[in-house]
Amino acid sequence: MHSMEYLLDWIRRENENTFVRIRKIDFSECAGWVFDENIHRPDNAFFSIRGIRGGGTEQPILIQDEIGFLGIIAREIEGELFFLMQAKIEPGNVNCVQISPTIQATKSNFTRKHGGREPAFLREFTEPKRILVDQLQSEQSSRFLKKRNRNMIVLTDRDVEETDKFKWISLSQLKELMRYDNLVNMDTRTVISCLPLRFMDRHFSDPAFEASVRYPDVMGEITTLYHAINDFKMFDESSCAVCDLKDLTEWEFRKDEIVARYDAPFKVCFCDITIEGREVKHWCQPLFEATSVATFGLICCKDRGVYKFLVRGKSEIGCFDKMELGPTVQIDSKNHVSNAVEETFFRLYREKERVMNDVMLSEEGGRFYHEQNQNIILKVEEPFPVPDGYFWVTFGTLNLLTQVNNCLNIQLRNLLSLLRFDDE
Repeated sequence: MHSMEYLLDWIRRENENTFVRIRKIDFSECAGWVFDENIHRPDNAFFSIRGIRGGGTEQPILIQDEIGFLGIIAREIEGELFFLMQAKIEPGNVNCVQISPTIQATKSNFTRKHGGREPAFLREFTEPKRILVDQLQSEQSSRFLKKRNRNMIVLTDRDVEETDKFKWISLSQLKELMRYDNLVNMDTRTVISCLPLRFMDRHFSDPAFEASVRYPDVMGEITTLYHAINDFKMFDESSCAVCDLKDLTEWEFRKDEIVARYDAPFKVCFCDITIEGREVKHWCQPLFEATSVATFGLICCKDRGVYKFLVRGKSEIGCFDKMELGPTVQIDSKNHVSNAVEETFFRLYREKERVMNDVMLSEEGGRFYHEQNQNIILKVEEPFPVPDGYFWVTFGTLNLLTQVNNCLNIQLRNLLSLLRFDDE
């Protein structure tokens, strides 16, 4: 419906024409929030920040038990899916406006606890006519405790008119736009990663990728993965416990931030936010601010004419059920390399001809301040031996597991969303 030049110009214009003011403040200025034993709102809406201890460490953690909507409206035109995407600002976005789902709202938002207006297109998801995707998927388990959002794609047959904030974008164009730094937001990427294979068929032109999609022993791979994950869940005796934020001994509470006394990957800051065009235009809130750029990486290879991807079991302090599958590499700093697989990954990365994707992408701007991480996909000639806990699996297996709650973590899902299905 639109050229790539038009879509890029659309986001540029929205960034230029939308008033945004975000400034860091002292907690005493953070109106609407209380800090007693923990940080929370007086009505306990939206989220709170508490402490957590486990695995020999302690940290603040976001508690947000409610499930929000991350939803996209789709139309099928001549066999091609188009998605109604939103130009949306989140307070923590590094560049303000990014391409976002049709709806991106917490339960407190869409039940209007903030006193604002109802999010646009809400009823398309509360009263859907035809559902393509409806899964509860995890958020960042190193920052949130057991947080999940409802990832949905619903199909409409009505002609929804575009506005300045909403445009129809094809799947091919979304994949292309994901090659630009900080343009397609995290919530769009996680929803698109859940798209079932039957809606991608027309995009398969690489025989090795199509073989990966239609791999005959998907259930065998899934059985192997679940055996390893279930072993971990059964025999791992580590535990974590929520505590009061004020009882954390390894964190320093300053007037304008909460920082670790060790080299932690984040701190907590407080912001005064004004954004034109939101349901609520002015508010204050805490945000988690990264102290380094993380690297999320995925290695793939052709194994006898079939693309396979190297994933691993990943346990994090806030996991909903102890462990999910994560990407080949998921580390807070490029300099923190802990095993031979990670050493291999960065050696291959330095050989630039191995790189399929290398893009800087933002994390969720509603809770994280200016957090952007490097997302890399590398290709090797053939699979290499890997230690326990790592697995070479096909795209068909990974896609099927996106149709199940809490199997693939958000870092792996985001990387899978970047994959194109042609031979470029």
